[in-house]
Parts: sequence; C-alpha cells; structure tokens
Amino acid sequence: MNHQRVTLSQLGEFDEVVDVRTPLEYAEDHIPGAINAPVLSNEERVLVGTLYKQSPFDATRVGAAIAARNIAMHLDTTFAGRPLNWRPLIYCWRGGKRSGSMTAMFNMIGWRARQLEGGYKSYRHSVLEALHTLPAQFRFIVLTGPTGSGKTRLLQALARAGAQTLDLEALAAHRGSLLGALPSRAQPPQKAFDTSLVQVLHGFDTTRPVFVEAESRRIGAITLPIALVEGLHGAPCVVVDVARDERVALLLEEYGHLLNEREYFREQLHKLTPLHGRERIAAWCQLLDEDRRAELSEALVMQHYDPAYARSTRKHFEALARAPHFTFHPMSADCVEEARSLLAQLESTVQTSDFSSR
Repeated sequence: MNHQRVTLSQLGEFDEVVDVRTPLEYAEDHIPGAINAPVLSNEERVLVGTLYKQSPFDATRVGAAIAARNIAMHLDTTFAGRPLNWRPLIYCWRGGKRSGSMTAMFNMIGWRARQLEGGYKSYRHSVLEALHTLPAQFRFIVLTGPTGSGKTRLLQALARAGAQTLDLEALAAHRGSLLGALPSRAQPPQKAFDTSLVQVLHGFDTTRPVFVEAESRRIGAITLPIALVEGLHGAPCVVVDVARDERVALLLEEYGHLLNEREYFREQLHKLTPLHGRERIAAWCQLLDEDRRAELSEALVMQHYDPAYARSTRKHFEALARAPHFTFHPMSADCVEEARSLLAQLESTVQTSDFSSR
C-alpha cells in the first residue's frame, strides 16, 4: 500500500487534512487546518495500550474493532457529505495503524485518500527544523524598555501602521512578566506555540524588517527557540521611553484584574521573596491589602521591574548601548501616529546605523 503514502511536501495537493489521533493529542498540536476525527478516543487509546503490554494480539483485535466502529461513526457524521472526488490526507502519530485503517477504508469507498508518511512526527520534525533555520532569514528590530513602557501597544500600533511585527506574547498568551498570565486565556502547549510561530515566520517578507519586543528565553511556561533568542540578542534595538506616571497608569490598567484576585496576587509576590526579602514583600502585601493600587504599582516599577530590566537587558542585547531612544505615550497619544513617527525616525537613520545591517 506504499502508493497510498505521501510526504509532507505534498500537503498542498489535498482538499482536507484529517488528524485521526486522540482529542488530547490533537489539542497539544496538529497540522494547521487539520480536522480531528479520532480513530481511538483518549480512553480507548489507554485501554488498547494497557492491553498491548499483556497481549499484542488481543490489543490489536480489540483496537481494530474499536477503530472500525469509530470510522463508521465518522462516515455517518463528519464525512457524510464529502463528494466522490474528495482528496483527504490522513495522519496519526507516526503513520501507523490508526491512519492506515482509515486510509484503506476511504479508498475502498472511492475517495483518493492518502496517508502521511511518518505521521505527526514527520510534521513535528519539520517545525523544529524551521525554528532552527528561519530566524536567521529576518532582520529584527527589538523594542526594549522596562515593564510598563507600552512596548506591546507600540508593537500593535506598528502593525496597524503597516510594519511587520512578531508578537511573541500574543502567541504565548502571556505578558512575559511575573504577573503576566492572562485572565481569560490559558497558555498554549509548547508544541502548539512552536507551530503558530513557524506559521507566522513563514508569512513574513524577508526583505522587510520585523519588529519584536525584547523577551527572555521564557514567556510564562513557553520556551522560545534558541535560534530566535540569539537573533534577537544580536539585533538592533530601540529604547522605548515612557514617563513614570504613564507607566504606573498603564500597569494599573493592564494588571488591574489581579488586584481583584488578591490571594493569587499575594502568592505571586511571595515568589519574589528570595530576590527582595521578607520585609519588602510584606510592605507590598500591605499596599495590596489596603487597596493602595497606584502606590503598589509604582513600588513594583521602581523596586522590581526597573532593576530586573537593567540586569537582564543590558546583559543580553548587544546593540543596546548604541540604540536610539523613542519617547512613547501609550496612555494619551495617538499610538498609530507615534508608530509612524518611529518608522520615519528609523528610515532617516537606516543608512548610518545598525538598522541597515542584516
């Protein structure tokens, strides 16, 4: 049945991509655009796997029966309306029995179904390879500045002004700082983040710069690929300057929801005890308990975020010392107009600075 197997390079030849792995496997990551039609459910896969340790024959027999019932159910529901000339590409974990059984059944029906050689593992390998090679193709411009500088707002404004932007915090569903978890959205699994990042990178024009925020290696629970981190650390920078009162106001706006979840906020503050000591943490917790939001925000800016920024950014970003400064007003001004002003400023210096180099 080798004629029914195709490689990842032929992905664009098919009408639809069908992931027959379990819902849990699919949720962790999948080929973009693929639909999930499990041949085994989460529980059924565990059952068959446990049985296989006792008797491979019995596990295969039971698994085949379960798979046949599930494929029949998908034929009566998910795929009931597919036309005779439909061409699906089917994959499982490594191109084995799960995708093979559905591919064989579909071809008996008359559809020109094909099985992905190597399954999801081959796709995952291609993602890891892309994460290793793609970052070197781009000229990044890194927005630096301590927490509360409005770098994310400036990045979003640059996108609306027509610039190419890479919003890593949006992809990671996290603002990057200790208190950066988003209240309405959990972080994606690492593999799903990697897939999303590759998709974004593939969409960029390599002849134009890509603006991105300065990030550490980790954004919450997500780890950035080494090639990207190295590319950012060596890239030209722009230092975003924001007045202290605007930074405090911005932090209050963006992290205000945490002040309504005081126990969680207190837990996060206590994680900083090794860095700041019990006395300072106690003072911050008192401000939290007394609902002195502006004072707490200013204390975090001055005593935690700014020193942390000075330690990490100056150490890692090679071009920071010669980076131009840009005064930004994230709370009051027209952010898109300010973004256009930054683009004009960089355009005027592109021939005589780091911004003209790859």
